[in-house]
Amino acid sequence: MKITEIKKYPLAHDNRQSLYIEVLTDNGLKGLGEVGVPNMGKTVISAIEHLEKRLIGEDPWESEKLWQIMFRGNFFPPGPVYSSAISAIDIALWDLKAKSINMPLYKLLGGPVRDKVVCYPHNFGMGTDELLENCKKTTDEGWKFIRFGLFETHEAAKSMKKSYKDPGILEPTESVKITTEQFAKIRDLVGEDINICLDVHTRLDTAHVIDLCKRLEEFNPFFIEDPLRSESPHAYRNLSKHTSLPIAAGEQWSSKWQFRQVIEEDLINYARIDFCIAGGITESKKITNWAETHYIDIVPHNPLGAVSAAACVSLCMASTNVGVQEMPVRPGSIANDIFPVQISWEDGYAWCNDLPGLGIEFDSEAAEKYHATLDGFPPFLTRNDGAFTNW
Repeated sequence: MKITEIKKYPLAHDNRQSLYIEVLTDNGLKGLGEVGVPNMGKTVISAIEHLEKRLIGEDPWESEKLWQIMFRGNFFPPGPVYSSAISAIDIALWDLKAKSINMPLYKLLGGPVRDKVVCYPHNFGMGTDELLENCKKTTDEGWKFIRFGLFETHEAAKSMKKSYKDPGILEPTESVKITTEQFAKIRDLVGEDINICLDVHTRLDTAHVIDLCKRLEEFNPFFIEDPLRSESPHAYRNLSKHTSLPIAAGEQWSSKWQFRQVIEEDLINYARIDFCIAGGITESKKITNWAETHYIDIVPHNPLGAVSAAACVSLCMASTNVGVQEMPVRPGSIANDIFPVQISWEDGYAWCNDLPGLGIEFDSEAAEKYHATLDGFPPFLTRNDGAFTNW
């Protein structure tokens, strides 16, 4: 089995951008991959085309060697854009390997240590009332978790409908107060048996995060997600001294080396590995095993599509140190024409089908209907004084 081609599928569907790939082989098998930064898709496609030239004729079973070639072959270590290209290809190679022996990927990764993986949805609303309504909806559907994000301070969440030239406002001290009030109302609504996660989305600095964590202690959050900017993992050393709340971080890190300090110094409680950014299955499995030696559970970052979801759940089924799996919407509820077979979900849990590879099916003809040029910027936030704040 040799690689013959890599096809790219830049898509716009279901109010989102996606970038999928197929790695084709000379025996007719195809492996599926997904890119973690689709809004930078044009640049990632160039990286994939660059890597493709080196991979033609190679054996997908030699995935470790190919990962090393892709990561180290250009001398300069890749950043998140190039690493996203590597990630998509690596996931496709693992999909191919499992398909070539007619085995589900999770069995190739060691076999199941659990029957199913508990998941959390994305909860949202244009204001507190809509947020509470959405939380009630997902818990009624059977989800065991609620996860919502740090809100804006002016007409919460409306920046999602604005262009990048029309920013929303997020003033930290005001947002901390609003978020605390929302957390209290959600806890009162769902009771103590539902786990609640808060995504800060790297929007706050250390002082404001410490204040927020102290305010939220009484409500027993499952974790506080990405409370600080990600450029310096060292910042978690300071934060960890000031809060007892569980911290989840890592979704923007593009290799195991960026996880090194927070794992080795036990600065986080949950590792937010993005399989489609951090190097695919090959790298994510290494980070997972490394975290296990420090009793750190993984909470794979999965804001993407069916390929990412299947890759994450495959590794979670074969890994002992799993906290919860991000699953924005119920699998099978969107993009059914592109992915007529997706992973399974019921009552807040997901699992992989006993089908070869990732256990999903991709309709390339259906995908072509949604072909798009991937570029542009997401909406952004500013403070009251006009200073830039992370989206």
